[in-house]
Amino acid sequence: MTIRVIIVDDQAMVRAGFAALLSAQADIDVVGEAADGREGVRLARTAHPDVVLMDVRMPELDGLSAAREVLEPPPGVTHRPKVLMLTTFDIDDYVYEALRAGASGFLLKDAPPADLIAAVRVVASGEALLAPSVTRRLIADFVRQRPAPRKDPALRLNGLTPRETEVLELIARGLSNQEIAAHLVLAEQTVKTHIGRVLGKLDLRDRAQAVIFAYEAGLVRPGDSA
Repeated sequence: MTIRVIIVDDQAMVRAGFAALLSAQADIDVVGEAADGREGVRLARTAHPDVVLMDVRMPELDGLSAAREVLEPPPGVTHRPKVLMLTTFDIDDYVYEALRAGASGFLLKDAPPADLIAAVRVVASGEALLAPSVTRRLIADFVRQRPAPRKDPALRLNGLTPRETEVLELIARGLSNQEIAAHLVLAEQTVKTHIGRVLGKLDLRDRAQAVIFAYEAGLVRPGDSA
């Protein structure tokens, strides 16, 4: 299946470079480009991409606000693509907020070409982007500075089984599915099943949101490791 992608970035050279790279892949089709967040939201609604590459800092509408509009469409709009945030900083407040809003991860603009291609494929498949440990570091840096959210997520942990809670904790500690399987002496497919149930019960979009939830619920704390 071909992955439909749009690129939203205010730098024409960045858009052109990414478009050329991605269009050269047999399984990726760049179906549009936008120079600002407002235009990006409109394009996401009309082009129906699978993945939106969204720059963090843009005129008209910043990437965070645009990502929220794409991920939380108004009534009547059913298409919800995956959003991959692009940033020049590896630690960026906007990126953290974008993950909370439902973005599937982030990618540095100066990442190697192979990483960009892999990122699009990973996000399109429904997974969170980058190694869990990288996402964990980003989230931990911000959670330690932030007050608890208005709704106490710890209460929602009550709906998980002990095994599901254990799997969620290991996700947040930075373990991959394979590592969780080895740690719990389970088949990797069983781990995937548990993760699917955790996401479903907690109404989370992907692994990135699961990591954030685990920190905000107090299941793990910055500095913890497996």
